Amino acid sequence: MPPFLEWLRNHNDDLPPAQKIGFYGLDLYSLNASMQAVIDFLNKVDPQAATRAKQRYACFDHMHQDPQMYGYLIQAGVKKSCIHEAITQLIDLQHHAFDYVHRNGIATEDEYFFATQNARLVKNAENYYRSMLEGRVSTWNIRDRHMAETLNVLADHLETRFNKPAKIIIWAHNSHIGDARATEMGERNEFNPGQLVREQYDNHSYSLGFSTYEGTVRAASDWGGAGQKKQVTPGLPGSYEHLFHHVKYENFFLSLLKQEKLEHYLKIPRLQRAIGVIYRPDTERYSHYFFTKLPYQFDGLIHFDKTSAVQPLK
Repeated sequence: MPPFLEWLRNHNDDLPPAQKIGFYGLDLYSLNASMQAVIDFLNKVDPQAATRAKQRYACFDHMHQDPQMYGYLIQAGVKKSCIHEAITQLIDLQHHAFDYVHRNGIATEDEYFFATQNARLVKNAENYYRSMLEGRVSTWNIRDRHMAETLNVLADHLETRFNKPAKIIIWAHNSHIGDARATEMGERNEFNPGQLVREQYDNHSYSLGFSTYEGTVRAASDWGGAGQKKQVTPGLPGSYEHLFHHVKYENFFLSLLKQEKLEHYLKIPRLQRAIGVIYRPDTERYSHYFFTKLPYQFDGLIHFDKTSAVQPLK
């Protein structure tokens, strides 16, 4: 990641604002930071509105260390939901859009957009944590719909801001990028941005998967745990990873679009490994493998036979 950000900064240095490449977040795991971002923006443009935001977000007090506890307390009847406060704050920001931008100039437009996105994240994150005890499918779909919603709102913002079609690259784990309908996820009524983007944008999208046989990754052992450099177990026999390990090339790009012979060979469901924020080698078959139909999951795939852990920013 650091080398990419250095390249991005150098690339943007000599470009006019309308041609600079932006870098945006997509997920919803920033409840506390997002509430603070909304308040910080309002403190600059409307101190009275900032006070109202603080009062509304005070509903989330004592949840800063463990947002998951929010869902448990609501389920136990100890605490009331904060959904009304989260929605009210988002609507309040949206109602004042013209005033804030008109009064503070065009430079405020991006800042307002980011504040509104953070308010939207608070609303969706509230729903996510409140729904945690209702079942995995519910929370997965809430999270991934938020990602797709964020993508659409960002595209609208960029196209309005610069008066030209937006070109957006999403960097996420395979389980979010590949079309869920081609995997076990679809059988569980789960969806993801890969599916939602294909349904909405059709031929104007391209999904690229990544595969590896062995190496190292940076992941935690549990949710909320520290990232560690972990050794990746060699791919299981019968998996796509194991199949690609035995082809002629160690590293390669595989185009899956309009490849009839390849489609015929690869459309038979095989195991595929998914390593995300968490990696548990001891329970790898149960925790990280699921059946997929690769030609319908991605438009293309890059395979590195041996991978190395990502270098964190800090």
